[in-house]
Amino acid sequence: MNATHRAPQATPGRRIAVLEDDATLREEVIAAGLRDFGFDVFTAGSAAELYRGMIHHAFDIAVLDIGLPDEDGLTVARHLRQMGDMGIVMLTGSNARRNHLDALQLGADAFLAKPVDVDILAGTLHALGRRLRQGPVPAEAAAINWRLDAEGWCLMAPNGTVLALTAPERALVQTLVDAQGQPVSRETLIAALCTDVYAFDPHRLDMLVHRLRRKATDAGAGTLPLLTSRGSGYLFANA
Repeated sequence: MNATHRAPQATPGRRIAVLEDDATLREEVIAAGLRDFGFDVFTAGSAAELYRGMIHHAFDIAVLDIGLPDEDGLTVARHLRQMGDMGIVMLTGSNARRNHLDALQLGADAFLAKPVDVDILAGTLHALGRRLRQGPVPAEAAAINWRLDAEGWCLMAPNGTVLALTAPERALVQTLVDAQGQPVSRETLIAALCTDVYAFDPHRLDMLVHRLRRKATDAGAGTLPLLTSRGSGYLFANA
């Protein structure tokens, strides 16, 4: 099965290889979704394609389907773990407990069920990439407030929940955080979200805020301190 490849760029922790034999799932759901979250994605439809890609590119994390047309994903995980410290996330449509245990014993860092939720996958990759770069975070270094990671693609809640952000969410949150608790006008926020403010539907800003608040609640992160400032716009009350 043919695969469409995009060579990763050099941003540490964000170079992802996706090995999945279902072309639609691989390209239109997983790869396209992860690119919306700021990842550089290389795709392969078979283990052989992944191995060929590794000759020319270095990856931080591999996302592996267990059921493949040549080698199974567990065998690929074993090979990758023997080769180095690449992060490994396993995907499977099977509920078999044995697969889960085998994947973890082979050195996989995470195991997610299909159909995969791209928001959850992106959050898993962000968290894993951060651990690979920094190692364990001391307990005394834990955040007491909401905060953006250094690259702005993750919003971390005080309880440790990580919210992966899409590009529009990232632009919105970064603009609000930069204001340090001061209200930001709707016009300023819209300008951060697009290149042509006159072609932007203002209702899209309200829907973006609504979805972001709901994302935090659904993820168990607590209430997002993104408040409406009457007559002004919005503010991020991160006291």
